Amino acid sequence: MIQRTLGDSGIEVGAIGYGAMPLNWEYGTPVGDQEAGRVVGKALDSGVTLLDTADCYGRNEELLGRAISGRRDEAILSTKVGLVVAGEDPLTYVHDGRPSHIRLSCDRSLRRLAVESIDLYQLHRVDPTVPVEESVGAMAELVAAGKVRAIGLSEVDVPTIERARAVHPISSVQSELSLWTREALDDMVPWCVANGVAFLPYSPLGRGYLTGRLTASQIGRTDFRSQLPRFQSEAMEANRAIVEGIAVVAARHAATNAQVALAWLLAQSVRLIPIPGTKSVRYVEENAQAAALALTDADLAALDALPLPQGDRYERS
Repeated sequence: MIQRTLGDSGIEVGAIGYGAMPLNWEYGTPVGDQEAGRVVGKALDSGVTLLDTADCYGRNEELLGRAISGRRDEAILSTKVGLVVAGEDPLTYVHDGRPSHIRLSCDRSLRRLAVESIDLYQLHRVDPTVPVEESVGAMAELVAAGKVRAIGLSEVDVPTIERARAVHPISSVQSELSLWTREALDDMVPWCVANGVAFLPYSPLGRGYLTGRLTASQIGRTDFRSQLPRFQSEAMEANRAIVEGIAVVAARHAATNAQVALAWLLAQSVRLIPIPGTKSVRYVEENAQAAALALTDADLAALDALPLPQGDRYERS
């Protein structure tokens, strides 16, 4: 697989990464240790080396740590800190960007992952009660201590990342970006490109919708997507035009919708490293093959012209 670099860290990864969250969190029935090992093993076999998780995804770090046992030197591990599950609802979070919390959480992540260092440690969300400089300062201490190799931020704006990198170099920004969520292309992606920072699009397949395989009946009550406006049956039906437009391009290349959606992201800049998640060995291999798909200018123009989605990303507060 072609390689891309996590900002100025010098850490090289496959152009397609892997988001481990669906193994056990938010998207219906979790998989067991054995199946998680098969999925992650197939990712590594396919050249997918950047493996992304977070400390708030239940036992996800433990699953990932076991899955890479014996193959640590093949994996670039990325985890996140700064969100804490609040109460009994596993999908309700509070922010905690305090330096004391970050230091303690890093040690706990290292134990769960069963590794000596984390390749990319990301602030999951900026805590509105803690200056970002303080949170990043604590993360910088972890780099100095050898516990972390590089630092990233998730879901931030340009002024915030400018403040953060005045404290320590920032190697990556992770935010949602796909053919139906393009806001990051207006400001954050251009900033990353101009400043040599990697951009990690999460949900690059529109939480599964852009694949064309997802139906409303497949989304159960325990599935996080059941709470999102775009995954209500009327919105899903209204957004079929986006899926159909991707399918037209896919047919030209004997490719899948997922591969086209990922290839579109890769074509935006060498700074982009999408991290699609899946619980399927078949789909992790399919996603990896998107790195070899070369879209034409006509393909890109057709994809750029797809209609905007109906429905917000999240419920409005």
